[in-house]
Order: sequence, then C-alpha cells, then structure tokens
Amino acid sequence: MGAIPTQREIVSRATGAPARPAGASVKESARAHVTLLGSSLAPGAARAMVRAALADWSALGLPGTDQLTEHLTADALVAVSELVTNAVVHAGTDVEVVCRLEETGTLVVEATDHHPSRAPRSGDQETPQETPEYGRGLRLVAALAEAWGITYRPGTKTVWARLRAAGADAETTEAAEAAYAVRTAARTEAYGEEDDPLFTGSAADPPPPGRETGAGRRGIRDREWLGRGALSFLAEASDLLAGQLDEDLVASLTGQLIVPRLADWCAVWLEDESLGRGAWSDAPGAVVGARLARVWHAGESHIEELRRALEKDPPRPRDPWRSGPVAHPWPGDALGPDGAHGVALAYRLVAGGRPLGTLVIGRSGTAGFPDEITGLVEDLSRRVALAIGAARQYARQATISAVLQRGLLPGAVAEIPGVRSALVYEPCDKGGPSGDFYDLFPAGDGRWCFAVGDVQGKGPEAAVVIGLARPWLRLLAREEYGVPDVLDRLNQLLLDDATEAADAAARALVAVGGPPVAPGDGPQTRFLSLLYGELVPHDGGVRCTLASAGHPLPLLLGPDGAVRTVAEPQTLLGVVEGVTYASETFELRSGDTLLCVTDGVTERRSGSRQFDDGDGLAAALADCAGLDAGLVAERIRRLVHEFGARPPEDDLALLVLQAE
Repeated sequence: MGAIPTQREIVSRATGAPARPAGASVKESARAHVTLLGSSLAPGAARAMVRAALADWSALGLPGTDQLTEHLTADALVAVSELVTNAVVHAGTDVEVVCRLEETGTLVVEATDHHPSRAPRSGDQETPQETPEYGRGLRLVAALAEAWGITYRPGTKTVWARLRAAGADAETTEAAEAAYAVRTAARTEAYGEEDDPLFTGSAADPPPPGRETGAGRRGIRDREWLGRGALSFLAEASDLLAGQLDEDLVASLTGQLIVPRLADWCAVWLEDESLGRGAWSDAPGAVVGARLARVWHAGESHIEELRRALEKDPPRPRDPWRSGPVAHPWPGDALGPDGAHGVALAYRLVAGGRPLGTLVIGRSGTAGFPDEITGLVEDLSRRVALAIGAARQYARQATISAVLQRGLLPGAVAEIPGVRSALVYEPCDKGGPSGDFYDLFPAGDGRWCFAVGDVQGKGPEAAVVIGLARPWLRLLAREEYGVPDVLDRLNQLLLDDATEAADAAARALVAVGGPPVAPGDGPQTRFLSLLYGELVPHDGGVRCTLASAGHPLPLLLGPDGAVRTVAEPQTLLGVVEGVTYASETFELRSGDTLLCVTDGVTERRSGSRQFDDGDGLAAALADCAGLDAGLVAERIRRLVHEFGARPPEDDLALLVLQAE
C-alpha cells in the first residue's frame, strides 16, 4: 500500500499558482512536490499544486483515484492550506509541500519547514475555554484527518496528515450528515464562516437539505471568536508583522491576517510618503502617488475582479489623523450575485506622524460590522502602519548603504598590458558598507597601482576610513610617490584625522555641558590593514613593487606549482606615529600568479580551525597551477565557502594578478 515512487516536481516563487516547468509533461505519478517561499501567497500556491496533481492523477487513472471523492478533495485542500499557513505565519521560512496518493485512495499531505524559528506549542494544554489563535489550523487538520502528527529531524520540522477516503458503500445519508457536521464545525471554528470559501469562493461541501445559514449565526461566531482569540490574534499579528522589512510583504500578510477571520475581503493602498498630505487628488477616480498594493478575498476567484473595481474607486481624501474607520463604497457587482451588497470600511494607516496608506475591509450580505470587529481592525491597522513605516525606514537605509558602497569602490577595474586580473568581492552584510575594499587603477607613465585593504569594523565608521584612504591612494600614486612613501603619508593622514575627529567630539560634548575628556580618553585611532603595490609592464615581464601594512601577506605561484610569500609583515596603518614603511620588488614572469586576500579568506573558520592554518591558503594556491586568473579566483572562493558548514561571517576580497 505504499506510494508509487515516481514524482513530479513543481517549483513556485509564491507569485501565483505554480506552473509546470518548461518542457515538462504530465507523467504517471502519485506524488507531487512544491517548494514555496514564506509569504502570504504560499497557501494559495500549495492549494493550486494539490488541485493540479489530483486532476492529473484522475485523468491518468492512477491507482487510488477512483476513491477521490469531492469531500476528500475538499478536505485535502483545507488541510494543505492550514499546514502551509501554520508554517508561513509561525515560522516565516520557505516550506516544502508534498501530496501523496496511496493505492487505497488515502491522501497524505506534508509541510516541511527546514528552519523552524519557534518551538510549537503543545496541544495537550489547550482547553475549549482557552483556545489560542496560534495553531488553530492544526486543530482543523486534526478534525479532518484520519491521523496527523509532527516529525522532528535536525533543523527540520514536518507536519503531516493522512486523509482516508470512505468507500462508496459507506456513503449513506447519515454518514454524509455526520461527516458534514465535523467538517463545518471545524472550519467554522477556524474561519468564522459556515461554508469554506478558502479555495473557490463557494461551499466546499454543500449543506444537507434544511440546514440554515445567515447573519445571525455569523454574529454568534463573531462573539465566540472575539471571546476566545482576539487578544492572542493581536499578539501573533504584532509578532508576525514586526520582523518584515518589505512593505509589500506587510500588505500581503495583512490580507492573510484579516481574511476570513474578520472580513470577507480587504485591500491595502500604499502612498508615496514623500508627497505628504497632498497625495490624494480631488479628481474622481484619480490618485496621485498611491497604489493598490494588495487585494485579498476569501474566494480566490474573485480577487482580480475585485481589484479592478477597487482601482476605479479608491479611498477619498480625508484628514489622515482622524481616528477610526469611515464608510467606503461597496465594489458593485464585482463579487458576483451573492456579494452584490455589503458594507466596507476604510482605515487610514499613519505612523510617526506620516500618512502611509489606507486599509479597506468588506463583508458581504450584512448591514455593518460589529463594534468589536471594527475596534480590533483599528488596533491591527496601527500595527500594520508601524510595520510599513519600519519597512520603509529599512528600505531607505538599505538604499543609502548601497549608494555609499558603490561610491567607495571603483566603477571599473583597469586593464593592464601583459597582465590578466580577476577579483572576488563578497561583503558579509548585504545591507551596509563593507570593511573590505580594493582598487586597481592607472597611475600614469606606464604604471598601474593596486590595493586590497581591510578597515577595522564595518558600517559608517568603516566607510569614513575607506572614503579617506582610497582617494588619497590614487592622488599620491598619480603624484609619483613610491610605494613606501604612499603608506607613510596615508598612515599620518589617518592619525591626523582621528585626532581632529576626537577634538571635534570633545568640543561638542563640552558645548552641551558634558564633562571634559580625560587624557586617557584621547583620540581614537582608525586601524587599516593594507596591501598596496605598483606594476610596471616591460618587455621581459612585469616589475612589481609592493608592501603589506598589517595585512595577510601576498603569495606568488610559479608555473611549476611552487608558492612563496613576496612581502614582509609591517605595522597597521593609523596606529604608530612616525613609522616608516619598506617595500619589496620582484619580477612577475609569464605564468606567474600573484594572490592578494583579506583576512576574511585566511581566517575563515570551521570550528576551532582557520582556513590558513598549516599554510592552508598556500596549499590551495599550489593546486591552482596551470589555471588562468579567473579560475584561480573562483577556486579559492569556492574552497573558502566549502571550508565551513555555515556561510562566511566576514567580508571576502581577493585579487589575482597573472603575467601573460
């Protein structure tokens, strides 16, 4: 009774329903697999995968498909949706989803999180009187499944459920009534809706004759849910939104939080805050600097039509600091005959005194929202606004850092006659300036200069030092200063700048009434390790003069595989007043390869070991004999990454110069 071993792989980026890979055909399979990014679109993509898989298997007549009833299909879609939602909302990482059909007609669905960020709470402690919103979907899975559970492996958590199809002879009216009661009771508790609108916008299991629905039952469910889960809902919503650094993802998560718990649909408009209070135009249907970032509906088939209707009738201008919701026009017949009437409310999203957007929620077939619901959404809207504000602040800082980083590095690496070059540059912190830098530039009179440096620390302080060092290196080189003289002057420059910065800070402190700076708290030096050299091509090869100031020593690889160091260790720049530096001169002949690295390479760790322990870097370079400059750089980079199980924790920079 095991699953058929063949498999179809579908990869989704959670931007919609997963598509079959280009050139792939439907093959006999009873196992479908999808990898989903941890976003609010993941449950919909997972449901689309299951629908497509079940349809394919039925069309192919695979063993067990004759047992796929409508009820089993609906239950499988709800189960996979809840498993993925549980993983995305409460873990936030990428999720692998597997749907497997056994020959008996039993369906198995699994959701695997490879980096669980929070230990799950045990269901044993839950009581009917204290049912937290956290993990409610797993209770729904338990109600629908024959069996379910959680499997733990190192770094992995898999939640699975088995849904067994009942035989056709067992589908009596009484059994169908009982099965329907279990399903609707579980879904009502989870969603607050009698019918399950999660995947089609209509009832997944048509109710037996005589079963009543209506606003009265909905009101009862609202009160029950508010009494049990409102506080934990806000707590979980705050936790989920607080860690997001993208405003569009915040908008998407807002939709998933609100629908269907609090409303049938919602929409989030985001404004360009640089336009301030004048963002909304008085012209009918015209919006300046605002966009409809996210539309969410309990029935996915209504989303696009609802989006088109809302775009034609955006929220009207009003005082952005007014508290509470205001009425919003109902989107006509965009929701079909059953959604032609209802109520919609608009909430302004304001954080830090800035209007950021508008949240609109709607319910069909009702004259209004309960006050408890409107108050809860108002609390949630404040949390959404704070999350959007934080995401925008992060985006601004990331943009500034990226611009600053580009300004600290050369726009292009110079080409040197008779020399091939290759560069690897990998800052550890993608969101801020790196402490490593490099340069390779013409200095005039047939000379080219190169530098590989590493500043103590990272971020703005490192950027200040690099902003001083790199322009001065170029200026001094073009003024025809030799390698030792360049380092002498750069060392003094760093010391003078540190003294001036400390004096300015002391004066500012005294000006605001602070205590004077003690003698022992004097100027703070800015350390810089630097490998700096000069290349002069000539008929017999390339003459290289270089010096290392507190930097990992450069290595020279000969065509025969021999490796040697070609500089002597000297003092860091910016530490000792009046120090003088010396340089080494040697010839780069055809086939010789010079490797210059930062300590992110030599000090790459694996437990207590470092990459350069036992001359590890020299051994790695020796194995590169016969490779061109680009392949040498790539091999060293790959070996550094493979040395440890975790990604590098320091910036990486390496420069390869090879004589032709």
